[in-house]
Amino acid sequence: MYEGRVLGLLVQTDPRWVDAALEDLPRLLLDHAHCEMKAAANALSLSARAYAHPAVLRGLAEIAEEELTHLRQVLAELERRGIELGPPGEDTYASRLRKSVSGRRRDKSEESVLCDRLLVGAVIEARSCERFKLLADALRDRDAELAAFYADLFEAEAKHYRALFDLAISVRKDEAPVRRRLQEILEGEAGVVRELACEPTMHG
Repeated sequence: MYEGRVLGLLVQTDPRWVDAALEDLPRLLLDHAHCEMKAAANALSLSARAYAHPAVLRGLAEIAEEELTHLRQVLAELERRGIELGPPGEDTYASRLRKSVSGRRRDKSEESVLCDRLLVGAVIEARSCERFKLLADALRDRDAELAAFYADLFEAEAKHYRALFDLAISVRKDEAPVRRRLQEILEGEAGVVRELACEPTMHG
């Protein structure tokens, strides 16, 4: 089984989450579509803060384009299954993670806030990466096509994690403080994950 620690995650997803996801794939796919929308929107929102960092702007534009491609793929899967996209549900994981990060932020400068937001994005990608691999493994004997889709997304999310981490370094121009801050964010993320209720949502 894939271990989240490969991407620095401090706790692994509770195995009960996989069972919940498999029992309600329509809800999982609906939430997944909204997660891809939010990921693309977040990349574009961050680009507005990165006007002074051309390389970061380019990197975020590429991520946004890839997230939109993933969104189209999930929407196609929903259409194939006859599932209509409804309004987004609350993303408890992301909101609690951002609250944890803002509460631990000592430096309030624009550069620090941008760096934090890039690192939060990286950590969310890492968690998504872990869960896509769990889904790919669990679906292999049930739905080979969907399993292959999540296996491909596993690889894409791993790249996004690294890209966002590298962009944070380019903002700070010093890797050491970025790694220290990432560790603080991962500690906060671990606390959030331990409190999740194993809902059949991408980060539930």
